[in-house]
Parts: sequence; structure tokens; C-alpha cells
Amino acid sequence: MNLKKTFIVTAILSLVVIGTWELFWRYQGIYPTLDDNEALWAVQRARVEKISSNNVLLMGSSRVLFDMQLDEWEAQIGIRPIQLASVGSSPLPIFHDVVTNTNFAGTIVVGITPGLFFSTTSPDAQPWQWPQSKVDYYKKRTYAQISNHMLSLPLQKKLAFLSDDQGIDGIKLKELIGKINIGNRVVDPMPPFHEFGEIAEDRNNVMKQITVTDTAYANSVIKVWQFFMKGAASGPPPDKASTMTFFLNDLKVFEARGGHVILIRCPSSGTLRAGENMGVPRANFWEDLVKQANVPSYHFEDYDNLKGLICPEESHLSEEDAQYFTTELVGIMKKDGTLINLKSTNHAL
Repeated sequence: MNLKKTFIVTAILSLVVIGTWELFWRYQGIYPTLDDNEALWAVQRARVEKISSNNVLLMGSSRVLFDMQLDEWEAQIGIRPIQLASVGSSPLPIFHDVVTNTNFAGTIVVGITPGLFFSTTSPDAQPWQWPQSKVDYYKKRTYAQISNHMLSLPLQKKLAFLSDDQGIDGIKLKELIGKINIGNRVVDPMPPFHEFGEIAEDRNNVMKQITVTDTAYANSVIKVWQFFMKGAASGPPPDKASTMTFFLNDLKVFEARGGHVILIRCPSSGTLRAGENMGVPRANFWEDLVKQANVPSYHFEDYDNLKGLICPEESHLSEEDAQYFTTELVGIMKKDGTLINLKSTNHAL
């Protein structure tokens, strides 16, 4: 068989195998989604280098990622914020990066999820490692990595099997092999965790509709939060002193160059909210932070039109409620005159 025929046969077999594998996962209900990885985050972080003080950065953990909708922000003030929030993370490493490594002097909205914000400043702890890994990736990424990411986006949008999801929804070979019980392999004690968000290229993120409509699906996520709460109750207490000192020092530097910070507390509900009330009570944590930071601060429980919102899996809002929450919250900020750095309501990125 000559080289040309070999190439044709190989190409046909490859297409058949890839097509079969893709159809198999489509039949299982998997569909193409973008991966919220370090490369996707780095694209947004790079934008910070070029923007003016008329812009807005969003930071925090997954509640900011789910609950702050970029379309609604832009509709309200004519500016589309840059989404830098990171799931399961403290906002402190990313806030520190922007304060110390850029000249940005605009508005930064910092979401406070108490269990994460006040958790630790230890570089070895997960809430610190995850956001710091994004910062490190951005600083060290190569042109090859940038090109690889840009080339991967069209494929991620078309092929379901390329998903980098982990855990119960993971379909890459490493994840599939990890689910096989062999010999004395230790079983992960954490309940199966479904991915319940969908992210866009600009990192606008929404909750998957199945989380809203399928109670069993939502309850599986709630069990994970309960697992984490149980672990937190038996683990080291929140490191309030070091986390507040770290943040307040950076805040002082940022404000000195004309920067403006807004603190927000996004909704939580059900057993998770009850656990937060016990483990990181509002008076001892949120209120003390607000007092010492002395910046505009917004807690969802302080507003009649926001405090009744229910999170399907107790920690994040549905797409519809997130759009409502964003619209209402930005409207309140505008009425208060909080968005002081935004000189033009018609300016767009």
C-alpha cells in the first residue's frame, strides 16, 4: 500500500473512531462546553494590563462567578466587567496580584464567601493554591500555550469528548480509569460532585438548567457542601487575623493610587446558610471586615428584594435569579453613587 492510500485509510479510521466516541458521549447526555481552566482565566487577566480606571474587575469565589452576570452589568452601566473570580478559592491571591503587579486604579468588586475569604493565607492550602496557580500560569505562560488555547476553543465548542471536567462528570481517560475499583484502591470519601455551571469565553458563567429542574441533581451538590462543612467543623478554625491583615494591607495600597473597592455578599440558603451562621457568623466576620475596610459593602440579607432568593443547590443562583440579582444590586450601587470611578455610562470595553 503506497503512502497516499495509507494516509487516506488512517484519516478515515481516525474520523470513524473520533465520531463514534463523540456520538457515544452525546448519547450519554454530554454536550460541548468550555473548560474554565487557567488558560481561559489568563486571557481575562491579560486585559487588565491595558484597561483604564473606568473599568470594573470582579473577584471572589464561585458565587461571584455564578451570581454576577456580565450582560446585566453592561446593560446597567455600559461597561462589561472583567471576570476574575475563581471557584473554591480565596480572592486574596488574585486581588494581591492586581494590586502589586498592575497599575489598575479602577473599581474592584470583591465577593466575600466567608468560609473561603477568611480561611487561610497558607500557600499550601487549597483555597490559596487554586487562585495562585492561575496567577502563576499567567505570569509564566508561553506563546505556544497561548496559541494552543486559542486553537482549542473552536474544538471545545464542537466536541463534547474534549471536556476537562473532573469527578463524576469527567470523561477523559484518566478520570474514567480513576472510577474503576481495583484491589485495595481507596475510595474518595467525597460524595459524587456534578459540574453545574457553563462558562463562556469571557468567563460569564451560568448555572446548568438541570440543577434547577432536577432535585436529585441539585441534592447531589448539596451533599458535597455538607461534606465540606463537616470537614470544616472538625478542622482548623478560620484564620481571620491573617486574612484580614493581608487584605487590608493590599486595600490600603490600592486606594492610595486611586483604586476603589466594593465588597459584596452573594446569597446562600438552606442548610448551607445555617452552617455559615454557626461557623462564620456575620457579626464576627462580615461586619468586622466591613468596619475595618471602610468601603461600600452590600450584603444580600439587607435588602428586601434580594434576601428571599433561593439557591437551587444552596450556594449559587440560577441563571434567571443571577440576572435579577445582578440587575438589582448594580441598580442599588448606582443609586448610592458607589460606582464613582465610572465616568461614562456609555463607555464599553
